[in-house]
Amino acid sequence: MIEHHQAVMTHADWLIDLGPGAGHDDGQVVFTGIRADLVENSASVTAEHLRQYVAAE
Repeated sequence: MIEHHQAVMTHADWLIDLGPGAGHDDGQVVFTGIRADLVENSASVTAEHLRQYVAAE
């Protein structure tokens, strides 16, 4: 499933982050794992948005 809504991502068991420019720019897998690892260890755009979302909870 492709999902960009942070509330859904925070409850996912496993995340796969594609970027930069996934799809139209032939992005690569930049992260696979649990949300905590993405938020703590990734510099991706998805991680930055999720980091802000989690901090605001």
